[in-house]
Amino acid sequence: MLSLFDNDRGYGRREFLRIGGLSLGGLSLAQLLAGTSSGAASSGKLLTGKSVIYLFMHGGPSQFETWDPKMTAPSGIHSQTGELATSIPGVTFGGTFPKLAQRAHRLSVVRSFSTGDANHDIKPIVSKETGGANLGALFARVAGPNNATTGMPTNAVLFPQSVDATTQPGNNNFGKFAATGQLGSAYAPFVPGAGGNLQQDMKLSLPMDRLDDRRRLLAGLDQVKWARDQGQFDGLDRMREQAFSTILGGVASAFDLSKEDPAVVARYDTSSLLRPEEISKKWNNHKNYADNARSLGKLLLLARRLCEAGCGFVTVTTNFVWDMHADVNNASCEEGMRYMGHPFDHAVSAFLDDVESRGLSDQILLVCSGEMGRTPRVNKGGGRDHWGNLAPLLLSGGGLRKGQVVGQSTRDGGEAHTDPVTMKHLMATVLGTVLDPGELRVTRSIPSDVLEAALGSPPIPGLT
Repeated sequence: MLSLFDNDRGYGRREFLRIGGLSLGGLSLAQLLAGTSSGAASSGKLLTGKSVIYLFMHGGPSQFETWDPKMTAPSGIHSQTGELATSIPGVTFGGTFPKLAQRAHRLSVVRSFSTGDANHDIKPIVSKETGGANLGALFARVAGPNNATTGMPTNAVLFPQSVDATTQPGNNNFGKFAATGQLGSAYAPFVPGAGGNLQQDMKLSLPMDRLDDRRRLLAGLDQVKWARDQGQFDGLDRMREQAFSTILGGVASAFDLSKEDPAVVARYDTSSLLRPEEISKKWNNHKNYADNARSLGKLLLLARRLCEAGCGFVTVTTNFVWDMHADVNNASCEEGMRYMGHPFDHAVSAFLDDVESRGLSDQILLVCSGEMGRTPRVNKGGGRDHWGNLAPLLLSGGGLRKGQVVGQSTRDGGEAHTDPVTMKHLMATVLGTVLDPGELRVTRSIPSDVLEAALGSPPIPGLT
């Protein structure tokens, strides 16, 4: 929906015209933003045409209760939710992932992944390894802030409010998801929000006298295109410019789930899996558990829609929900995985089925991890504490190999038994999916932060 306001009177909250559809008078507005990309790349050779969805499991999920149950270890070590056989012979998952267990042949699980420390932050989305920039911003620096064909922002972050206005605001307490390091604000992620950023960012101010008839409106839009071509957007606020491009590119409908087949929306929906009254209020985190269940499925659906419309990197996060200490804030592993595991299992499985049915499995890479793992031994409350030596990691799609377990952990699940997979391996894998490493090596003017993240390490062994 495009909202137009009277410049002369000041827009405030008084909306005087709403135009649906973003296609006026038979004119395809997608053509207006062709050539908008202002990234380092002037050639499409640097881009593979693929996309990444990074599902960030904020708080630090346990490797035991997810994809490395260790059920032969003593009771204080092994998964507190049991294990399930998967479609990969001899491989088991934690007991709250029955649907993913059936689809394990379409996944790759890394059991030797180490994030390097046990700090609460938002690595590997933003870390020293990314130069302090959102990982998607590194991609956008090469691809340009907006897709040159559609106008879609190339980098986006989705919080629960992107699909549900009743949820809490996105959590930036442990790091700023929109950080760009030394790259500049032009490459910051687009952050839509139900009743929040998206609605504000999608407002376009035009004087009343341009709205007298369709011809004048279209002429006004032609003037906007001319101003863009003359470089007059350069002084605009980055978010306003990006919203301009999104509106004129005709892709705003990608953000609107009402445009999706209702049957598909229903398949993704996780809101019925966990009712708020089923969550113990003794945990301060109970609202985050409820928000996660209410929004996770639709967030992944929205992420798929954005990728289809030309977004190359989408970060999905549902606030601080995987921190299972069994303390005043957080539930125990067994209880917390009831709150978190089932919505995750349903949402990711729905996504896998959806992209496969649409022929997009090789075009979209899904990555699921947090900022750390959990201690090998449960604490006295049945929770697990911070652990930086080993963490769970799941990948699917993007043309990577599937149906396998990469690496091994020690018997107590606390260390990598085989060569550890590091953050640098992961970043090289992710960026190597959306950017061509060979072209990067021979292209001038690529910032050192981008080159180091993409080429400073080999990708995860066995995946490419």
